[in-house]
Amino acid sequence: MTMLTDQFFDSFASSVTETEEAETLPPACYTDAEFFQFEKEALFYREWLCVGREEWAEKPGDYFTCTHANEPLVIARDRKGALQALSSVCQHRAMLVAEGHGNTRAFVCPYHHWTYDLDGALVNAPAMGKTCNFDRAKNSLPKLKIEVWHGFVFVNFDLEAAPLAPRLAALEDVVANYEFAKARGPRPEAPTPYAWNWKVMFENNNDGYHANRLHAGPLHDIVPSSLASFPELPTETAGYYRLNGSLHPDASFNATQRAVFAVFPKLTDEERHRLLFVNLPPSLSLVVMSDMIIYMILDAQSAQTHALTFGLLLHPEAMSDPLFEHKLRMNNDAVAEIVQQDLHVDLLVQQGLNSKFAPRGRYSWQEGAQRQFNLWLVDRYWGEWNRRRGPSAPVARIKRAS
Repeated sequence: MTMLTDQFFDSFASSVTETEEAETLPPACYTDAEFFQFEKEALFYREWLCVGREEWAEKPGDYFTCTHANEPLVIARDRKGALQALSSVCQHRAMLVAEGHGNTRAFVCPYHHWTYDLDGALVNAPAMGKTCNFDRAKNSLPKLKIEVWHGFVFVNFDLEAAPLAPRLAALEDVVANYEFAKARGPRPEAPTPYAWNWKVMFENNNDGYHANRLHAGPLHDIVPSSLASFPELPTETAGYYRLNGSLHPDASFNATQRAVFAVFPKLTDEERHRLLFVNLPPSLSLVVMSDMIIYMILDAQSAQTHALTFGLLLHPEAMSDPLFEHKLRMNNDAVAEIVQQDLHVDLLVQQGLNSKFAPRGRYSWQEGAQRQFNLWLVDRYWGEWNRRRGPSAPVARIKRAS
């Protein structure tokens, strides 16, 4: 019997009231395979998904591969200099035409040597001359929409999707002085798989409530949970953010408690006294400090697994510092200690969500980001459920506080 019923979706209403009144989403949203298939249609095939950074494909022929919701993709810079987002699945026998990253003149399927241009067009299909009604033009690699936001590359499976940038207008003022597009950093390692739902990771990344509890100690106490704030944004915004004040300017998670790389030069005094957490669900979460931007790209793979790409961006001059590698190791060691605490908790949370005793818990005011995430999710869950029920059914909508 299906769990997807009107009663189930109606129950989400209690997760989008004011933070002081709201409760968490049903545990099945984090554990159930049928619900994950629903999420594919509600979120991953409709929303803009971050796949990486524009500098990963700077020159014609540069490409990199990635996946989202188990769909293999290749992002390439074509001969005219435009970025292309393509399915990596050969339209002959479903072999993948690209792996890893590099530079190429074309994508050649290693199985039967069907060859695709950098824009996905099929340009050669050996020994297909006797095949009836074979049309090369109809066998190109499927394309996705693509857009770049401040250096981050996003794709969308929905070719009718509204552009991303206008839906992020409410974030422009808060991110402008960090100049994300100009920032640079070491190319991240391959995504790491984790055995918990993507939303568990996304919620933890944005949870100020646990910061001075789970991470109690000198590495994190400089950013007290009590200084968190959760600005309200227009309903059409495709993301949200939270701010967290710091006890001194240029706070950073390392042994000195302060920025050790070049501070972003346009920051105001107010910006240097806080951390910024920018969240563009379902795929990108940013932790922004005075001297560095930590970015996490999430790839949901099943109800109980996801993969994470963890990267770092700095002022362009930072990597020319003779002490860069030493400073980076110091920072990485401190961040790793905090991250390991988070990963241990995330795994145990997933185990708890699978329990018959898993609750629909209540929120602290310091969990305002979780309610913002719920607003984003439930709006899209209800939208997909309304599409499935058809035009004659009552439409579920979020009732927001005035």
